[in-house]
Amino acid sequence: MSLKRAVTVFVLAAIILGSFAALLYHQKNFTFSVSEQSPCLVHVYSGIPSLRSIQPDNFCLLAVPVPATAFSNTEQLPVNSTRADIYTYIKYNPGVQFRGICSDLGISVGLAQYHLGVLVKSGLVSFIRDGRYKRFFASKKFSQKEMLMISLLRHKTARKILETLLNKKRLSHGELAGEVAITSQALTWQMHTLEKTELVQQVNEGMKTVYWLDEAALPILKQCLTLTAENST
Repeated sequence: MSLKRAVTVFVLAAIILGSFAALLYHQKNFTFSVSEQSPCLVHVYSGIPSLRSIQPDNFCLLAVPVPATAFSNTEQLPVNSTRADIYTYIKYNPGVQFRGICSDLGISVGLAQYHLGVLVKSGLVSFIRDGRYKRFFASKKFSQKEMLMISLLRHKTARKILETLLNKKRLSHGELAGEVAITSQALTWQMHTLEKTELVQQVNEGMKTVYWLDEAALPILKQCLTLTAENST
């Protein structure tokens, strides 16, 4: 091999190795963070000031590995405006029925059914059965027990019974029926439902049945009463 050719090979090898070393250096020193106020990915790229920040698109997001924890403290809201309205309404009106969503937001039944189906499938909204109806909740906001209690408090008569016992502490069957303004038979039917929740305790004292609220359930009851204070349906 001639001297000239050997020098050429050496120079090319040096350029390749130098470029590879520079690439490794930049990769090692490349960091980025995600702004919670803006969708812009903010980069710190040593030696390339022009890449300090870029606006990501679909291709950028595929190329740059955003850490899983980057959006852990932000709420993923639906993009569709109608869907976002439904989600926000459910969030601030936990336990609302389907007809309440339609009437209060002025949305047709078909449109509400479609968007609710998408929200449920995406995991943003959940529901529990309340007789023939469904009551909707923002997912992961309430425990199963809280959802059941909120659903119960959406019924005006059951709510009034619990509020009366909360204020009066201890009442006989006749006294409670009088306070709530329902018949004795109607109260008996209501108490069968309430007994399943373990909210209400009762004891027979002679010919009377006396009711009171379980002390352990009072904190969660008061919290759920506040959440459902505006309307009960």
